[in-house]
Amino acid sequence: MSVKRLLNLIRTSGRIAEAAPPAPALFPGAEVFGGSVQVRFINAGSCNDCAMEVQSAFGPVYDVERYGIRLVASPRHADVLVITGAVTRNLIEPMRRTIDATPTPRFVIAVGDCAITGGVFAEGYGVAGPVSDFVHVDLSVPGNPPEPAVIVEALRRMTGR
Repeated sequence: MSVKRLLNLIRTSGRIAEAAPPAPALFPGAEVFGGSVQVRFINAGSCNDCAMEVQSAFGPVYDVERYGIRLVASPRHADVLVITGAVTRNLIEPMRRTIDATPTPRFVIAVGDCAITGGVFAEGYGVAGPVSDFVHVDLSVPGNPPEPAVIVEALRRMTGR
């Protein structure tokens, strides 16, 4: 195929991506972010099912970054903390330090049944409890694991986009 033909195909095909679904209602208090948030992911002791779904939400299929949501490596740069898994005894202090390092205003999203209630691990020896026992949870995303589309919708509530 010649370059000229390829360019002509690109020009004539137009936009082929699906349109974004309607914007969800903005979470109360999230208007301070101005439509763009930085997210820090914390795995507090999950089985990694929810972590895989969060990873999928930031992948090319769901592409949550097109809504102004970006993963950051440092809690000092984060506006939103996404926490998965029941909090284990070994993660209590590191999670508290991460939360303390995040500037205010900040929002906490608990993703998955284990983060919300402790799930099937609730009575385990190494489990200290759900995320809400250690930090105020602003938004919960139920499911075991929740679908990436539901996670994307929860994150979109932080930007209103």
